[in-house]
Amino acid sequence: MIRYILQKISFTLLVLVGAATCAFLLLHAIPGDPAQALAGPQATLEDVQNLRRALQLDRPLPEQYVRYMGSLLRGDLGRSYRNGKPVSELIAKAWPATAKLSLTSMLVAVVLGVPLGIYAAVRRGSPGDTAAMILSFLGVSMPSFWLALLLIIQFSVVLKWFPFYGMKGAASYVLPSLTLGLGIAANIARLTRTSMLEILGQDYVRTARGKGLGRPRVIWVHALRNAAVPVVTIIGLQFGILLGGQVVTETVFSWPGIGRMIVGALIARDLQIVQGGILVLAFSFAAVNLVTDLIYGLIDPRIRC
Repeated sequence: MIRYILQKISFTLLVLVGAATCAFLLLHAIPGDPAQALAGPQATLEDVQNLRRALQLDRPLPEQYVRYMGSLLRGDLGRSYRNGKPVSELIAKAWPATAKLSLTSMLVAVVLGVPLGIYAAVRRGSPGDTAAMILSFLGVSMPSFWLALLLIIQFSVVLKWFPFYGMKGAASYVLPSLTLGLGIAANIARLTRTSMLEILGQDYVRTARGKGLGRPRVIWVHALRNAAVPVVTIIGLQFGILLGGQVVTETVFSWPGIGRMIVGALIARDLQIVQGGILVLAFSFAAVNLVTDLIYGLIDPRIRC
């Protein structure tokens, strides 16, 4: 098990180095000059050059890369070009909002998706199974921005039950969590159904039924644990994507998360914030995948062999 953990941690570190390198190269390949954007349209060429020199953007790209990676090793994400504040401080203010929304959205997805998938598998071919799969298909197909607008119109404008702007108490989590969670719940339900159908057809499940074990015990104890590996996979991946910041949902609901912050930094050409944000999101995604891999080893000992 220790060797398995060390392999996963090593792979995660390589992923982070690759993500930092890709973020640096891609952002410097974007057309436009950060110094020109910060100086404004009225700035002279001399002002732009002085600003570029102050920001050390006039240095060769390899030198900038080495300095950037060295700063990361020291835990320094740099400072914002716009206001001079540490990027780590700005991210620390935005990331909790994204993390909280991700947790509530994933809770909605798991609570709805797993039972729905199990019900559809147990009732295979029934009208309930058909209805569950139709709902799952609609959930997967529906664009998140359109669902967000439907929820806002019905529950904020018409019924006036929930707010739709900003993060203002527990009620403000409802609509964005449903917007993100319903689509993920549809994916989880479909995968849970497929995995459960495969397991329910195994010999040991039929043997358990033949021994007189109750249906709930066969489903929840014997079948679900063996069907859980692909379900844990999709949950881990989707949670990592949620931590990556849902730009559309955060924009529609004016949610002060990291995805919205990165979009604003891209528009302003504040590369330090964008690089730091991408690195934090990559770390979050890699950490979730690492935890998911470790859970694999606990669920199925064959995986860590």
